[in-house]
Amino acid sequence: MKLPSVIKTYCPHCRAHAEHEVSLYKKGKERSLNRGRRKYREIKKGYGGSPRTPKKDVYKIGKRPVLILKCSGCGKKHQRSQKARTKKTVEISEKLK
Repeated sequence: MKLPSVIKTYCPHCRAHAEHEVSLYKKGKERSLNRGRRKYREIKKGYGGSPRTPKKDVYKIGKRPVLILKCSGCGKKHQRSQKARTKKTVEISEKLK
């Protein structure tokens, strides 16, 4: 799936249409001290199995890519989720007709 690097769309902060730079959302680094991670580590310790159900062999083929749009006018960022799932990798191209 190919996406343009610049999209002209509505900015909720400017309340007007402006050009936006497009980038893909990436998951941040998980904190090791958050409550769920500490609890999971405590349960996994010692004798016994996993507290969660085993993972399935079959997963969804594609994910919905989340786009980060940065306004050229005000510089604010907002997200947009694609409506369709993608089966291939998402690439942002410089010039797209």
